[in-house]
Amino acid sequence: MIDFSLSDEQRAVRDWVRTFVERELMPLENEVLRREREGHVPGLTAEERDGLRALARKSDFWGVETPVEYGGMGLDPVSAAIIEIELGRSFVSFRFGGEADNILYHANDEQRQRYLLPTIEGERRSCFAITEPGAGSDAKAIRARAVRDGDTWVINGEKTFITGGNEADFAMVFAVTDPGKGANGGVTCFLVDRDMGWTSEPIDTMGERRPAALVFQDVRVPHANILGEEGHGFALAMQWIGKGRYLLPARALGGCERLLTMAIDYAKTRETFGAPIADRQAIQWMIADSQTEIEALRLLVLHAAWQVSVGRDSRHAQSVAKLFGGVKANEIVDRVLQIHGGMGYTRELPIERWYRDLRLLRIFEGTDEIQRRTIARDLLKGHVTVGATLG
Repeated sequence: MIDFSLSDEQRAVRDWVRTFVERELMPLENEVLRREREGHVPGLTAEERDGLRALARKSDFWGVETPVEYGGMGLDPVSAAIIEIELGRSFVSFRFGGEADNILYHANDEQRQRYLLPTIEGERRSCFAITEPGAGSDAKAIRARAVRDGDTWVINGEKTFITGGNEADFAMVFAVTDPGKGANGGVTCFLVDRDMGWTSEPIDTMGERRPAALVFQDVRVPHANILGEEGHGFALAMQWIGKGRYLLPARALGGCERLLTMAIDYAKTRETFGAPIADRQAIQWMIADSQTEIEALRLLVLHAAWQVSVGRDSRHAQSVAKLFGGVKANEIVDRVLQIHGGMGYTRELPIERWYRDLRLLRIFEGTDEIQRRTIARDLLKGHVTVGATLG
């Protein structure tokens, strides 16, 4: 027998986060939309974000996936996916505090005190800096260079589309330290404080996110700031990228649920030619297709999360979930906008905002094309077989 039910703990987590989203995030949506219409930076202010995190922490909701020994909740990957689904029900971007990038746990004792623990406590903010103007999907093509000079390394280069790069006070920077080896032993990860000399500039995008361009010009970094081992940076980068790819379609799933609910409510009240548009077959089919795709995406996301929780190699399942989630989330928001007609196209409703935000899912942390490449390669090389999902 296959049991698809949630555990009591998972159900309690889901209900708490859903209540938090409905009581704390959704009431902020109109204000966030107003600010964006007036040309202000979209999203929460730092004060609002910190206040919400403090409120959640009072309920011991801190460090969702952070190990208990570091003061976190230590929740399993399936619970983490459930939380992302619920947070996705609002377009107001928010994450609970108490988290640090997974590769920061490779820090040595001294680095742990300076970087890992303060990041978990919310005292410091990091960013992951690997993408460059000429190295996006092909991360092995990075050209940022680090040259050793005694007990320091001198970094030169540019990073682009760095999430959190404008707010971070230190960056995990991946640079080539041995051009002859490249990604196979010639890339190193450095912990680089902002006051060591790197600068950032925001990049305007069509959505809420404002990633950064980072510039490193003769930035000197102590040899002691190497994260992990010299030359082993590329493996760390792949560990970071592959850590939680299933969480991206999970958040999109929550958005799709909210959007479909809006479409259903609107279809039942909007009348044309003397009848609600919910009576029109064209509208019914859009609703039916969206619900079917939402439920399929839910199973893909939770299956990928379950594989992580039991220690199985989840990379293929995560690629499938991200590809399907990116494509279908964009189709669903397009249908919902169409159902709302002209009102859906305005900035009075959040639909067009979701339309812009969800488009990013098909690009960042692995484009649709990269996911298709991964899935096809796994099948063609026999790493996975058709129909072997359940083992």
